[in-house]
Amino acid sequence: MSARARVVAVVGLVAAVAVAATVLVAARGDDAGDGGARTGRPYLLLDLGVRTDAQARALRRAAQLYASGQRAEAARIFDRYASPPARVGAAFASWPEGSVAAVERLAAEHPRDSFVLLHLGLARYWSGDDRGAVAAWLDAARAEPDTLSALRAEDFLQPQPLPELVPTFVPSFAPPTEIRRLTPPRQLRALERAARRPDVRAKLLYGLALQRLGRQISAQRQYAAAVRLAPGNAEARVAEALSRFRKSDPTPAFSRLGPLTRRFPGEPTVRFHLGLALAWMGRLQEAERQFRLARRIDPRDPLGREADRWLTRLEKERMDETSRTHTPER
Repeated sequence: MSARARVVAVVGLVAAVAVAATVLVAARGDDAGDGGARTGRPYLLLDLGVRTDAQARALRRAAQLYASGQRAEAARIFDRYASPPARVGAAFASWPEGSVAAVERLAAEHPRDSFVLLHLGLARYWSGDDRGAVAAWLDAARAEPDTLSALRAEDFLQPQPLPELVPTFVPSFAPPTEIRRLTPPRQLRALERAARRPDVRAKLLYGLALQRLGRQISAQRQYAAAVRLAPGNAEARVAEALSRFRKSDPTPAFSRLGPLTRRFPGEPTVRFHLGLALAWMGRLQEAERQFRLARRIDPRDPLGREADRWLTRLEKERMDETSRTHTPER
């Protein structure tokens, strides 16, 4: 297993983005070769945030049916609604009968909708139009850059497999109990209200919630506001630096995280997040070194303990890989 494949496996296990009430459903398809139609069905990647209205619940149910191969049942639900997500779902549920044409028409109606453009790329890719897929994904990434669909489009544009989306800030503190008890929509509203105050932690928590919803640009604004409030706060500095991470160009994040190791030599959060960014790029040896440094600074610190968990799982994956490599075939 390559280093990149290993980091994809480990990140999927340890640090997959947990977006409450958001469904990521992928119907599997097999690559039939460059330029050839793929078997199976395109991925269906809903972007409903923390919505809990009746249509959102129905669309999530339909997406689950689609993923399990129950396309007729999924289509009956998608056909009830006229929203772009429902129309994409209906087009994919009838794959390949008229599906690409249906999504092309939808994209013509919604030329600045990243969700639609993302799925136009998927429809084109599954039909064998690789160049058209890339063009649609580029459009999706640019149309609404502060969305989960745009981040997913960037994922598909990467030439090498990497973990999904981007690394998110890991705070050393938890949200207040009264917020944790709320439903996801109410949590988000409560975090937004709290972030209006001159409160560094509140801004960091709201930024993290936005980041988990794929709203990377909005999250960066919250982190930058936290830095303005408390320029000497290591967590605010780290969060703002990490929010600049882009797979197409991670340099802005690394150029800020690196100097923070000198400014905050006694803060495990800096080394941990530098390790996290390196892991996302598949640079596992360098990531492990940073995790070890984070643990060494303070093994009892929340980020020191988190670094230790990463090291444990990376070591387990390495041992599993060695076992797979040396297990004789029967």
